[in-house]
Amino acid sequence: MKHYLQFNDLSADEYAYLFERAALIKKKFKAYEKHHPLVDRTLAMIFEKASTRTRVSFEAGMYQLGGSVVHLTTGDSQLGRAEPIEDSARVISRMVDLVMIRTYEQTKIERFAGQSRVPVINGLTNEFHPCQILADIFTFIEHRGSIQGKTVAWVGDGNNMANTWLQAAALLGFKVHVSTPRGYEIDEKMAVGAGGTSAGSYQFFSNPLEACQGADLVTTDVWTSMGYEAENEARKKAFADWCVDAEMMAAARPDALFMHCLPAHRGEEVEADVIDGPQSVVWDEAENRMHVQKALMEYLLLGRIA
Repeated sequence: MKHYLQFNDLSADEYAYLFERAALIKKKFKAYEKHHPLVDRTLAMIFEKASTRTRVSFEAGMYQLGGSVVHLTTGDSQLGRAEPIEDSARVISRMVDLVMIRTYEQTKIERFAGQSRVPVINGLTNEFHPCQILADIFTFIEHRGSIQGKTVAWVGDGNNMANTWLQAAALLGFKVHVSTPRGYEIDEKMAVGAGGTSAGSYQFFSNPLEACQGADLVTTDVWTSMGYEAENEARKKAFADWCVDAEMMAAARPDALFMHCLPAHRGEEVEADVIDGPQSVVWDEAENRMHVQKALMEYLLLGRIA
């Protein structure tokens, strides 16, 4: 049994399979072909952080695979009350086949997985967001081919997305140029310690424009992630020069793509003419959450399908 709690939980070979499988599953979806390998399987989705894309992509995806879904929040379950996480895991995992959790601390999902009898998927934590990077890389492959040897520019907060990009770069053989404001850097020890990230796979830049030089992909996220709303005004001031604009995209390669995990705030972390421009693939990226997660759920429950 495998869990998917961070990007390093799978190997490069397993990712090659997942990307190939996601392409097939997406092709069937577009052709209105039924693909029901998970008939009579049930996914429990546990949300301590609210979501639009995560809920829709997992719920629609599981139904499309022939399975069913149980949706839980802290308001309608014991997770937000006195029951230990470990006890919730022991109970829930006896009743379903797969669990997706979107929560705050990574330790919380690790504690749940430690007592779960079924695979657990990280739908987002403060530290990592592996399903999003899975979708982002699949989207890059769709548009530009292999990401190996390419350069990704991360402009903005040193958050869960940035941490996961570092893991992915070391594992899949590409580079990440990271530029964050002072005081909002990546927790390098945590990101590196999570899986032995190679120092040669990433480089830090104090100037975001320099980070974008020659990049094949420029990507960012909101300046204030969920749970940090109290810092919003301070972050707006600190991040003022980290808005992805036309000048940054011009510094990247002529065929560079732009990505954003959404929701986006035009005029803050990205200018409207970039996210709505010809280099943006954010809508493909959003849809691909569903397709890669379908491939992931299928793999965690059934293994490789010939």
